[in-house]
Amino acid sequence: MIKKAADEAVPESDCFPGAVHPRETMDLFGHRPAEQEFLEAFRASRMPQAWLIGGREGIGKATLAWRAARFVLSYPDPRLPAVQRAQNLFTPEDQPAARRIIARAHPDVSVLRREWDSKTKKHYTEIRVDDVRKTIGMFHRSAGEGGWRVAIVDSADDMNKSGANALLKMIEEPPPRCLFFILAHQPGRLLPTIRSRCRKLMLQPVSEGDVIAAIRAQGDDWAERSDEEVQRAARRSAGSVLDAMRLMTQGALSMAEKAETQLARLPQIDWRRVHELAASVQGREGLEGFETLLTTTYDWIDRTARENAGLPGAPRRLAHLAQVWEKIAASARETQALNLDRRPLVLTIFSDLSDAVRTLRA
Repeated sequence: MIKKAADEAVPESDCFPGAVHPRETMDLFGHRPAEQEFLEAFRASRMPQAWLIGGREGIGKATLAWRAARFVLSYPDPRLPAVQRAQNLFTPEDQPAARRIIARAHPDVSVLRREWDSKTKKHYTEIRVDDVRKTIGMFHRSAGEGGWRVAIVDSADDMNKSGANALLKMIEEPPPRCLFFILAHQPGRLLPTIRSRCRKLMLQPVSEGDVIAAIRAQGDDWAERSDEEVQRAARRSAGSVLDAMRLMTQGALSMAEKAETQLARLPQIDWRRVHELAASVQGREGLEGFETLLTTTYDWIDRTARENAGLPGAPRRLAHLAQVWEKIAASARETQALNLDRRPLVLTIFSDLSDAVRTLRA
């Protein structure tokens, strides 16, 4: 793993603050089968031009995509001995193409992500269609180094409808030797026409041990955290390194534990405690807590749905819970985009989930 460079003037939306960016991350924890699937396709010259890498946020989708990009751009011909004898997609960081990718200086690599709004000093809440068109422009010119051209979409969940349609047009008829890595936390929500044109790599949450190892590999700031703190966060992360790191920010682990306590009470609601939660996520200082509350809620909904999937009438009973999930996600996006008061949303979350649990148990 490369030591993280000095802070950029503009924050990158596809990197957790204080963490090593996936393009600089040389180690991949877990996902050996997916890595082998890509390697075998490349080695056999059966490369699809678009890969859909799906799975929970923070489990390593971007790390795998950047790892594959470094490998393909370093060894563009699958007949090369280095490709034929490779056991995985590791590329030494001193390899010329890898160095340029890490330095964001490779002419044939583009990343599509939420860009920085210099007026509001925040990232845009979505990937705009103009961002997609700008990235696609790279594919209308010859490769700068005569090999592959690679675009990483991180993540497709952030694209609006116009952006998704613009991307679709490119992957429907891509130029030769183009490679798209489309990352999606919820692949089922992508346009069916995009999904149908991609080879799918669905990643599973990583083990608790891999979460701990990945955190320790993030550099001195993370390596110095106590074993107890790292293990507590890893246990609650549901296999997501990103979620574990979020939990290790100030007060986040306490917020997750308080939220879980109240979620476990449903359909009963301790309104005094819920109001305390709502008050604690206000203002700029409450943003991390708000995101932790949302993540904890989504995890609880997912876990509840899985636990009840085998019960009689489950599809009908779980439909209400799924609707609440969609409502929470939409309301959270609106709240963050318009900088609205977060307290009403927190109260609504618990009220709606209470109704959903009653329906589930009826």
